Amino acid sequence: MDKVTAGWGSGLLGVIIFSGSLPATRVAVADFSPLFLTSARALIAGLLGAILLLGLRQARPARSDILSLAVVAIGVVVGFPLLTAFALQHIDAAHSIVFIGLLPLATAIFGVVRGGERPRPAFWLFSVLGAGTVASFAISRSSGGTFGGDLLMIAAILLCGLGYAEGAVLSRRLGGWQVISWSLLLALPVMALVTLLTLPQSWNSIGVPAWIGLAYVSIFSMLVGFIFWYRGLALGGIASVGQLQLLQPFFGLMLAAALLHEAVAWTMIAASAIVVLCVGGARRFA
Repeated sequence: MDKVTAGWGSGLLGVIIFSGSLPATRVAVADFSPLFLTSARALIAGLLGAILLLGLRQARPARSDILSLAVVAIGVVVGFPLLTAFALQHIDAAHSIVFIGLLPLATAIFGVVRGGERPRPAFWLFSVLGAGTVASFAISRSSGGTFGGDLLMIAAILLCGLGYAEGAVLSRRLGGWQVISWSLLLALPVMALVTLLTLPQSWNSIGVPAWIGLAYVSIFSMLVGFIFWYRGLALGGIASVGQLQLLQPFFGLMLAAALLHEAVAWTMIAASAIVVLCVGGARRFA
């Protein structure tokens, strides 16, 4: 298997894992505050990352890598989880898919800026078409949002795209799981302090679904998913593999159909088919 194919396979696993992030966050913020949820998920994932780094005796990153690791931490450890948690207090999970559809495009742009990639013009056509398809489908299913919630989601997407691209560049040298683990470790002291300051006043009011949501975003969304995702971006290319995120909303909807027995509309099947074609076209011309 060549490294590009391996990169796409690894990236696809990452997207499947990430597909449950927003629904899990939506469930968790029903009982946890956004600040506590963001800091607690980073704290839990950071402790797990520290165990991995120590257990496998990984060498410390170079001093020149600290700034890039800080960008990753600000983008995907703090910025995206915090801003989406605040946003999901004002908008529903379906409406948030509108903005997730823009994430591949943001990742590709930062891949050009930070990763030095130069996709062909046809790539951008497929990327914009795919983003538009996801956004249109999400709008048709959404009950709407608020101006403040939308602004928070836009800021979250920009920070996340930057964090993805910066982490992918680092992963070429350090490795995917090492990048997210070091980034989590870098943010650990601040996240531990924020967790202590934002502890719930009463643990009795926290429901089981909120605990499950916290566990999912801590272990899978914050650590395991990034192991596959950064490896995929590093091997297959930031701009091209990043287009796999277009499939994330549909994976989430399919999970909802399988686990919650929600109906699958024909529009979902049609939109999924268009997105698959766009992802294939983006890969061809990346």
